[in-house]
Amino acid sequence: MKDSYDLVVIGGGPGGYEAAIRAGQLGMSVACIEKRVYKGEPALGGTCLNVGCIPSKALLDSSHRYESAKHELGDHGITTGDVNIDIAKMLERKEGIVKQLTGGVAMLLKGNGVDWLQGWGTLLDGKGDDKKVKFTALADEAETTITAKYVILAAGSVPIDIPVAKTDGEHIVDSTGALDFTEVPKRLGVIGAGVIGLELGSVWRRLGSEVVVYEALPEFLAAADKEIAKEAGKILKKQGLDIRVNTKVTNAEVKDGQVVVTSEKGGEAAEETFDKLIVCVGRRAYSEKLLADDCGIQLTERGLVDVNEQCKTNLDGVYAIGDLVRGPMLAHKAMEEGMMAVERIHGEKPQVNYDTIINVIYTHPEIAWVGLTEQDAQAQGYEVKTGSFSLAANGRALAQGEGQGSIKVVADAKTDRLLGMHAISAGAGDIVHQGMIAMEFVSSIEDLQLMTFAHPTISEAVHEAALSADGRAIHAIQRKKRK
Repeated sequence: MKDSYDLVVIGGGPGGYEAAIRAGQLGMSVACIEKRVYKGEPALGGTCLNVGCIPSKALLDSSHRYESAKHELGDHGITTGDVNIDIAKMLERKEGIVKQLTGGVAMLLKGNGVDWLQGWGTLLDGKGDDKKVKFTALADEAETTITAKYVILAAGSVPIDIPVAKTDGEHIVDSTGALDFTEVPKRLGVIGAGVIGLELGSVWRRLGSEVVVYEALPEFLAAADKEIAKEAGKILKKQGLDIRVNTKVTNAEVKDGQVVVTSEKGGEAAEETFDKLIVCVGRRAYSEKLLADDCGIQLTERGLVDVNEQCKTNLDGVYAIGDLVRGPMLAHKAMEEGMMAVERIHGEKPQVNYDTIINVIYTHPEIAWVGLTEQDAQAQGYEVKTGSFSLAANGRALAQGEGQGSIKVVADAKTDRLLGMHAISAGAGDIVHQGMIAMEFVSSIEDLQLMTFAHPTISEAVHEAALSADGRAIHAIQRKKRK
């Protein structure tokens, strides 16, 4: 550890470690401060690699393979014996993936000359040319003041706690605890039908749990396009998720080793008992020990760090990224903001296009979207045209047994410009990247119509959806539009 650096990054999650690596590539002297300890060892990678994106996807894949082997292989003429799940082995695989990736990040920092400081980082003073950061070591709590020309705040977020369902780490857990169940709950309650709730609910439902998902909002997946959300709700309910919208949990307590949940809908109360309850109602910015009271950083009314479109705070040379600032709490958004901040420090002029940030829910089929929904486009004053195509008419999807879902495009009827792409399909998270790239190049629906898509692929549904926007889909009967 040095006394002074060109850049100090506080936070070693996706946004922070990518910023540190990029700064190292550009020849800066860099320190990345990260206080996380996972399974008894200091760990880089933030929530995403340790207890979020990566481990949840590992469990989603394992549980999907189990369900497929148990219920779907027969359709292919494949006969198996009894299919069982070894939860301990599944968790061991998950931990192996986490360790491999977090260890890889440590190697990347070292390979790019970045000092990983294991402990807490606190911005003491960001007002002068030399910013002051207090480093508190994990090992012995020794405190050291470091100076830096630039500082990037990248401390991430933590799950929101709710008073009516206080977590105990055993029976009532947050998203982190739900990744470590050592046996399949017979009955599982989930508070929150958002990304995390649907993914974790899907994992344990596939493995045999009876899952009830409580959602306080009146609409299911309110942020998604209404047609896609409606289709997703039907598919997930058919799979066995009992999704209850407009239902508020008013109390949850543990009695005799069971979780008793009281909920309310339309003024009527109901009580149910579960083996486990997962609370996943959102996340909040994590700022513990991050900012000294007189450091000079300006916060928003919501307690986020106030930044401009380039993630610059009110203090020259101090940036904040990811879950600490406005916008969706997504790892890929944090990554690009970290890169943008570093390259701006270096004198370049990059800009994150916030209009093309992709959202993905890793259920099966996946739900993903980029850009405006039909409803948002109409609210913004666009004259909208849309096109949709069902995967039930896509040859590759049917061959894979993935005929559920659809692709939808949203466009400006006057200019033909693509405004958004929405999908519920196998690999939807990858499919919508086609929409993102098209939007980055300000493509029209006609551009997509004129492209040649390989056959047979699920991506052909993108082509058909684009054709459908003008009543031209080949593999679907199109209603003639009234003149």
